Amino acid sequence: MVEYGIIALIVHYVIFAIVITGFYFAIRSGWHATSTAASVGTWGAAYIAAKITQPLRIIATIAITPLVARVYERVTGKTRPGSARSSTDSTASPPGAA
Repeated sequence: MVEYGIIALIVHYVIFAIVITGFYFAIRSGWHATSTAASVGTWGAAYIAAKITQPLRIIATIAITPLVARVYERVTGKTRPGSARSSTDSTASPPGAA
């Protein structure tokens, strides 16, 4: 995931925001937690529920990030530093050529 850098962080935080917001609205609309999370308030319960799903969110981040990076490259025309495409750029001159 190091090769994707900021894209991986953005994907992770977007997934987190979706999950915590989903839990918040689920709790507000009548879903009742059966643990101690139910007594800490709606946002607290949503946060605890989101933390419980953290392993699944990490797996989703690892699975989705390469796809998001490819879409980003295709849409913007930019490549990530260190990617195979950026190191084989046809406009770059060979080392030692002046």
